[in-house]
Amino acid sequence: MAPVDDDDIDALRPISIKDGVVTRPAGPWSPTVHAFLRYLRSQGLTCISDPIAIDGDVERLVVIEGDAGADGWAHQHSDAGLRSAVRLLRSVHDASVGWHPPTDAVFRTPDVASNGETVWCHGDVGPWNMVWHGDEAVGLIDWDFLHRGPRLDDVAYALRWFTPARDDENALDWHHFPTVPDRAHRVQVFLDAYGGLPPFDVAETIAARMEITMGHELALAEAGVEPQRTWVAEGSQEWAAGEARWVREHAHLLTP
Repeated sequence: MAPVDDDDIDALRPISIKDGVVTRPAGPWSPTVHAFLRYLRSQGLTCISDPIAIDGDVERLVVIEGDAGADGWAHQHSDAGLRSAVRLLRSVHDASVGWHPPTDAVFRTPDVASNGETVWCHGDVGPWNMVWHGDEAVGLIDWDFLHRGPRLDDVAYALRWFTPARDDENALDWHHFPTVPDRAHRVQVFLDAYGGLPPFDVAETIAARMEITMGHELALAEAGVEPQRTWVAEGSQEWAAGEARWVREHAHLLTP
């Protein structure tokens, strides 16, 4: 998606939290997402919000207490925080395999084709969509982009943001690392924590996933959906293409 400053992250989400309940906009896909969340919770996962109800264009869920949104970035700077986030993602993927969506399911994001195993992907995995207690990730929230795809779909998306697969200026100013991180080391920590993935070209897989995100953003913009329509009008596609080029041109920084 388009570049968003930390101060703007929460402003894009017209949500309210009161008495342990989060209220946020619902879409046609929200009943499907709630069904999925209930399934994960039935599998024993407490890192997933407990859905309460959907009333018209509003959904309500039980809050997972902790830091999230713009406050989430610093918690994954350490190897411990990174490992915790990745293990949480792996646990969600593993638990998702047995879910069968209802016959009237609606998804905001199309499936990603795969010749092998598929899981149910979050579609927007980043530090801002996790809930944190110190260096421990305790929740994965905001499932609007739920879709079926290979594990690498979520892994590649997450690697971009957790590594980060971005230039030094962004690593320092946008991701708030105190010094430029050793990206190859962080990729290795990520892959070791997730475990069991087949060998893959890290840079190319990240860049290709970025291009899938660009296509989704463009489709939403062309349908008049905000904020994607504004992002595209302001040049987000050109910006994102430049980010993907950087990843491919700096593959040596991302290869363990």
